[in-house]
Amino acid sequence: MMFLKRLILTHKPVIEWPEGKPIKLSKPLSINEMSFSIQKKTDWFETNGELHIDEDKTLLFRNLLDLIDSTPGNFIPLDDHHFLVLKDQFCRQLEAFSAICKKTKKGASIHRLAALALGNFCDGARSIHSDRHWKKHLKHLEEGLSYEPKVPTTFKGELRPYQIEGVQWLMRLAYWQVGACLADDMGLGKTIQALALMLSCAHEGPVLVVAPSSVTFNWLRECKRFAPTLNPSLFMGKNRKKQIENLKPFDLLICSYALLVNESDHLKKVSWRVVLLDEAQAIKNADTKRYQAAIQLMGKFKMITTGTPIENHLGELWNLFQFINPGLLQSRKAFNQGFAGPIEQNGDRKKRLALKKLIQPFILRRLKTQVLDELPAKTEIVLEVVQSDEEIALYEAIRQQALEKLSNASDTQKGQQSLMILAEIMRLRRACCHPCLVLPESQIASSKLNLVGEVLEDLLANNHKALVFSQFVDHLTIVREYLDQKGISYQYLDGKTPAKARQKRIDGFQAGEGNVFLISLKAGGIGLNLTAADYVLHLDPWWNPAVEDQATDRAHRIGQQRPVTVYRFVTQDTIEQKILALHHNKRNLARDLLSGSDMTGKMSNEELLRLIET
Repeated sequence: MMFLKRLILTHKPVIEWPEGKPIKLSKPLSINEMSFSIQKKTDWFETNGELHIDEDKTLLFRNLLDLIDSTPGNFIPLDDHHFLVLKDQFCRQLEAFSAICKKTKKGASIHRLAALALGNFCDGARSIHSDRHWKKHLKHLEEGLSYEPKVPTTFKGELRPYQIEGVQWLMRLAYWQVGACLADDMGLGKTIQALALMLSCAHEGPVLVVAPSSVTFNWLRECKRFAPTLNPSLFMGKNRKKQIENLKPFDLLICSYALLVNESDHLKKVSWRVVLLDEAQAIKNADTKRYQAAIQLMGKFKMITTGTPIENHLGELWNLFQFINPGLLQSRKAFNQGFAGPIEQNGDRKKRLALKKLIQPFILRRLKTQVLDELPAKTEIVLEVVQSDEEIALYEAIRQQALEKLSNASDTQKGQQSLMILAEIMRLRRACCHPCLVLPESQIASSKLNLVGEVLEDLLANNHKALVFSQFVDHLTIVREYLDQKGISYQYLDGKTPAKARQKRIDGFQAGEGNVFLISLKAGGIGLNLTAADYVLHLDPWWNPAVEDQATDRAHRIGQQRPVTVYRFVTQDTIEQKILALHHNKRNLARDLLSGSDMTGKMSNEELLRLIET
């Protein structure tokens, strides 16, 4: 048996070696022992170099990065008897560089925008040989950092201090000609910050705003109000081709995502001064025609606005950055291997910090709690629904049927296992809301509807107004029938509501027409200002809490004068409680990546099955 000795250096055990065998450690090495050469390669800079270990020995930079990747810690084995000793700071610098670079045969490449994340990595190096492109690039970055833009005087309206900072940040990135993600919390005025940015550069060419159909009229209204020197127009009607052909500076074209797809061949030929995607989570799926149409748009400055840059999984973040700053996060495969996999599957803290550092210069995110001292308090309460014996028996029967169906699936069906599991999960979730949603002829009463009714009647008796959200339109139909029976006035909105009717109902509710507003979660999560309500009721939990938070922010936003209370109705001992438990991890991932700057997307079949199993 080979006996081993353990060498203790400082406070940590670092290496092991066979007893009696010699071992040689290098002197503690730092960036001072590195020599670099940097040359431009399209949007990337090729970085080569070598580490001077002693007078007679050097190590190529590429080989050093490989060793860093394969050996955690400060002591790097060169062979059985020789070890490099890296100082802590140097080790951290190398780990950070390795995380964001693209390995090449001779060295490593860094994207031109990754230089912001590297900071002063090369400072203090033994020597640096760089071409004129790298020097010019660094000078441009330094100029941008010192650039102090002013909000255009043609902006009509009073910006809050944090909004002024947001506009200046956007103008600075536009000056750099790099993309931006304005990810402020819902209700903090992303639209007016974007309009101020457009005013600053619209004289150089036309501007394109792509937005959900439901908010295109809002963009038109806000532009006329705050940026009267712009010429806004809705991209619609029979003369759309003529609209594009006649574009000139100061023109702002407002286009729906649906028309972006239909008119892609024309829109992609225009050289836009600014291209903005509003509610940019709309392009989170790279396999859609919508994403493909968006990615082909040409803009000198591309920006996105979204309150949820990470809705379901990190792959969506890659999609957004591929639009604003293509190539920064490398290829999809490299991103999944280097970041998404280690972070989502293993909770890799170093990878998470490296990714945060890489994207942070291009994301601005402020929360309401950070910038709005005057915003009323928000209280969130989970109301547990206790089912009747009949409901419990029905739910259990559906659950057992689901397990039996999945276990007896044919080989062909098992190839579609994820879809099968999701279908059964959907059935269980609907059963939690109302028995009629799974058995239309059922006479079993809904305990959840009874509790919702009690809460609403109590709120209305005390002069409160409420927003009621559900992801199931037929569930809202049942609630509508209940309100009709009770003589309770309400407004209603789902994905099929025409844009003009939508705005009329919003304005009516704000003016006092209706005490309850029933809204489908997907249709009402964006573009609504409903501060007349001070209670928000979520009838069924969605996979991702960010979607629910967006809906809640229809009431908890600028203009709200009263404290807001949020009720989440969750059925005891069911899949709803398990979904609620997933919310904590989702919030942590988004918060950790975005601070200072559908859940099923990355869940395995085994994890999905556990939601059905006891």
